[in-house]
Amino acid sequence: MELKNEFRVDIPTEQAWNTLTDVEFIAPCMPGAQLTEIDGDEFKGGVKVKVGPITAQYKGTAKFVELDEANRRIVLEATGRDSRGAGNAAAEVIAEMTPDGDGTVVAITTDLKVTGKVAQFGRGVMADVTEKLIGQFVDSLSEKLSEVGAPGDDEADASPTESSEDSAEAAAEDGPRQVDMDEPEPVDLLETAGRPMLKRLLAPLAVVVLFFLNRRRRRRRRQG
Repeated sequence: MELKNEFRVDIPTEQAWNTLTDVEFIAPCMPGAQLTEIDGDEFKGGVKVKVGPITAQYKGTAKFVELDEANRRIVLEATGRDSRGAGNAAAEVIAEMTPDGDGTVVAITTDLKVTGKVAQFGRGVMADVTEKLIGQFVDSLSEKLSEVGAPGDDEADASPTESSEDSAEAAAEDGPRQVDMDEPEPVDLLETAGRPMLKRLLAPLAVVVLFFLNRRRRRRRRQG
């Protein structure tokens, strides 16, 4: 399924680029997500979700397959597997940034494939859930930016290209780096889905109610 979302951050495009490509900086802002390892442009982690009483934990890897700084375009590929083997998830995420006054608008297109319990929601509910989760992410990111500023704010003299090259060289020399990040609370998809899930259930419920009402009317007519 393809999902489209858009959000705005109150920082210039250059800072937005530095922020959204700094996985370690933004990971704590992502609901249910935990970053565990960084190896150059590839990183590992997990996402916890709940569907009612059932908790699923997807562990997997993600990788930047395109970082086009000139056009402010990011392409990310991610794959994950439920730790109990109950389902899989894969996604290609494209993020494109455009200036908007003093801020930046980020348009995201996600090509998402899921199996297992999470797949029962369907495109409509998943789109609404994704929009709400992105809203939570943006609120958390905005709060963090207001407290500590964007990555690279203290390195104004170093160009973005030099910074990225230094990071790549360091990663190549040191190899995979473990990240110590607190385990997150799982995202409750039923709670997050809210009204869309209720609307989804109302239609079949209405059919059932009408069915029983018609049966009662027929019985009354026969008895009369």
